[in-house]
Amino acid sequence: MRIYTRSGDKGLTSLVYGQRVPKNHMRVEAYGTCDEANSAIGLAVSALGNEEWEGRQDFLDQLHRVQTILFHVGAELSTPKDKEVYWKLKQSHIVEMEKQIDIWDEELDPLNNFILPSGHIASSALHSARTIVRRAERLVVGLDEEIENKLVLSYLNRLSDFLFVAARYINKKLGEQELGLHVDLTSM
Repeated sequence: MRIYTRSGDKGLTSLVYGQRVPKNHMRVEAYGTCDEANSAIGLAVSALGNEEWEGRQDFLDQLHRVQTILFHVGAELSTPKDKEVYWKLKQSHIVEMEKQIDIWDEELDPLNNFILPSGHIASSALHSARTIVRRAERLVVGLDEEIENKLVLSYLNRLSDFLFVAARYINKKLGEQELGLHVDLTSM
């Protein structure tokens, strides 16, 4: 199989089942944004390199699981409403993520103010992934009538929470400082 097909040279791409749509179609924007978020999560994993801490492999496994499910979310978004989706997002995927958020959150210091993306580069990459997921979520809201599985929106909403807590968790485990929002408005 060749990587290039030339079929997109005129600004069209195929959804699942072959329907051709413009590359700026809302569905393409939505699943492309999920792909972008997935890449940012991959960047975070790569940035962890050989860092060692207790629970490292479980953390990486959780991120890999999220990446896999996010890939499937993209497949759901690229499937027209009247067509069958081979792998559907389930409520159990959201519940599983909520449980992991709670486990990590128990180890974190309470938030007293907003924090800025900072600390370990993997943490900042996860914050970047979180903001990309928020964009995907906004795009999916615009597709509401075209999306069969309403859990997609819930999953993306929860995923941004998951990535926020994961970013904080990495900083905690690796002894990195979180920067709180500090603005002295009198000096501006």
